[in-house]
Amino acid sequence: MERALEGRRAAYAQEVSRLVEASFELIRERGVLEPRVGEIVSAAGLSNQAFYRHFRSKDELLVAVLDAGIRRLADYLAHRMDADEAPEAKIEAWLRGMAAQALDAEAARATRPFALSRARLLERFPEEVAESERRLTALLHEPIATGVATGALPGADPERDAALLYDLAMGWLQRELARPAPSAPADAEHWVAFALHGLRRGSA
Repeated sequence: MERALEGRRAAYAQEVSRLVEASFELIRERGVLEPRVGEIVSAAGLSNQAFYRHFRSKDELLVAVLDAGIRRLADYLAHRMDADEAPEAKIEAWLRGMAAQALDAEAARATRPFALSRARLLERFPEEVAESERRLTALLHEPIATGVATGALPGADPERDAALLYDLAMGWLQRELARPAPSAPADAEHWVAFALHGLRRGSA
């Protein structure tokens, strides 16, 4: 009996993964935030019954897709940050990783629907979006705190400044991803330098 239950749970987990992945790919390819349920189950190779076995609505699936996308971005940013030791270098790696979501064509296709719909997502799913944002800003807490402790960032506030850096990054991304022309690396360099300058306030 237990073996049968384990097999069913594994099969259900695989179904959820296929639905989330199919949704993510449709969003990335078509640039629209909400593909139709029929399109999702077709792309996943599943049925409507399988969809509603796991999600009561398309909104519930969208939350799962948003969470999966944020987890991927967080893993990507953490990997970039792990390559550096100095606190400021880690913070810069985070900022440049966020900028890459507009500068890299493939990343831009995946990020654009979510970035441009941020306000609508926040209104519809405030708790879920807030939790996703905390997953990204949490990566900045330790390097900012270390910078404060070492005197490199004497005026910084780890929690509040991490949130402000996120808001700055998302504001830039929303503007850049809404433009028809590709983002300019020089613009990214400018706002990254601006963000770091503000973080260093009070330093000698």
